[in-house]
Amino acid sequence: MIKIQQNTLYGEAAARIRDMINEGSLLPGVRIPEKQLCEQFGISRTPLREALKVLAFEGMVELLPNRGARVMRLTRQMLEETYNVMGALEGLSGELACRHVTDQEVADIQALHYQMMAHYKRGEIRPYFELNQRIHDAIMLAARNDTLRETYSSLNYRIQRVRYSTHMIDEYWDQAVADHEAMIECLLARDGERLGALLREHLRHKLVVAAASGVIDEDQPTAV
Repeated sequence: MIKIQQNTLYGEAAARIRDMINEGSLLPGVRIPEKQLCEQFGISRTPLREALKVLAFEGMVELLPNRGARVMRLTRQMLEETYNVMGALEGLSGELACRHVTDQEVADIQALHYQMMAHYKRGEIRPYFELNQRIHDAIMLAARNDTLRETYSSLNYRIQRVRYSTHMIDEYWDQAVADHEAMIECLLARDGERLGALLREHLRHKLVVAAASGVIDEDQPTAV
């Protein structure tokens, strides 16, 4: 593995660990192997622990007093609460985006959508998800509201591993694609009310997929 450069120590370490969690190399509830990661990244304990503080703030790891850190478990209650808030934020982003989005931005989002569809038709889940997220980010950016975007991004870190670990059952994947087709139509028509409702419903669909993916710790208290 390529060693981390000195000028980006804890930030890049956090990014590497975040990717390991999202991709399943570090599993929920597992202790973070600090010594192993220091050797792997070519860094000392200090920047690694700063990176873990960043990830704890994002809700991805849990700091244990005098015992290091472990990957945060995902509970149904945690996901439901997070998705409910994110759904409200995404809905607002859709409403605002339709007021402010430019023709060029809509064309750029359409281009991303066409690329995403090509991966969908070939069954390529990882690049599909990456483009999917870029579309949502582009709509959020078009809303012209920095506070909204920053709040959304901080919450999105918590649930990234759900997106990457989900086994996309065909009916759910088909629904997600249908949602995105409708989103493009709303952007073209500048129909903010409908786009906002679609984005909220889209998040509810994602929660159903997450529940079927096996990444939720069902032994924890749940909220229905």
